[in-house]
Amino acid sequence: MIEHLFTAKIKAVLKKRFGKNAGLIFEKSLLIQYLNEKTRSANKGSKARGSFANLYAVYVITEDYLAKGYDKKGDYSTYEGALYNKLLARQRELPFGNKLQNHALNNRMNAEFQKYFPNSEYIPVLRNLETNRYWVNENLLNIVIDKTTINIAKAIIEIIDEYIKTKQNAFQHFVQSCEELQNIGTAAPQRVKTFITGLFDPNIDSRLFEIASYSILKYYYHDQQIYWGFEIDKLNKENLRLYKTGRTNANDGGIDFVMRPLGRFFQVTETLDFKKYFLDIDKIQKYPISFIIKSVESPKEILKKIKENAYKTYSIKTIVEKYMNCIEEVINITVLISRFEKAVRQGYLNQILEEIILQSKLEFNYETTTD
Repeated sequence: MIEHLFTAKIKAVLKKRFGKNAGLIFEKSLLIQYLNEKTRSANKGSKARGSFANLYAVYVITEDYLAKGYDKKGDYSTYEGALYNKLLARQRELPFGNKLQNHALNNRMNAEFQKYFPNSEYIPVLRNLETNRYWVNENLLNIVIDKTTINIAKAIIEIIDEYIKTKQNAFQHFVQSCEELQNIGTAAPQRVKTFITGLFDPNIDSRLFEIASYSILKYYYHDQQIYWGFEIDKLNKENLRLYKTGRTNANDGGIDFVMRPLGRFFQVTETLDFKKYFLDIDKIQKYPISFIIKSVESPKEILKKIKENAYKTYSIKTIVEKYMNCIEEVINITVLISRFEKAVRQGYLNQILEEIILQSKLEFNYETTTD
């Protein structure tokens, strides 16, 4: 099992609760090992990808188990189960959870658990599709050591609480760093530029990549104007405006950015899997779409890879060409940085930073006393 900085906190929680049995529980509990895998980003700062959805699925069903007192008494097998809508509502009450979707509770958490532990006979989340009720798999909460059964439900909750606290502190530091840069932006513009371009690093949380991309492109297009109208002598002059259309990094079937008045669509991604691109194109019935891709490969090379992989699956050339013709533009990290530099030359450095702060607070459900 791989250990990382947060592993020490997990072991500290187990030591506090189980004393000399802590080491054995860490080794024997697949659920603890799963939490260990999912909390790697805890000490990497706010910009590292968080793992809230699947952790919160474990959290809310374990919390329900404890609320009913099944860790101490009673036959959990007779419990009618927790209602799905109550579990989802509880997930969204938790820090960073206000925009979580239903995927983790429904299948994603179990699928990932099975990927880590393919030989396990148990999955963590049990559900009845007919009644929409859920249970935690008690077999994963009860650890037998020297013929004594030890219930780890409270430890599961405490470990996830510690992870939440660590990520909250890290994100608070991120926002404070942004605001400090905002205050000194005109005096030290290079520090601000370095900070923003750092949001394109490979280990950065994909939500921050999307937020930075939007903030840069919003001001890159900000001063560009087009003329349009229905009569040649009655044309309208209008600036291009980029709108963020939904929550960040969501698997919700939506399109990430829309440009007015041209009606351009933009989708942000970090994969080169052609199926993802073709699915996005199908969502909008093969309307032209631009992809913002978290990659330093050239747009030409990216398009080549997408096309080559598509041909391996689709043997019909006309099908592949029809999809490829829908890709209006590929914007990679290099293009984003170039557009960022142009927007900075136009005087929008501070506005871009302000937009990053605003969108980050909205995305991570962060509020300060002055907000």
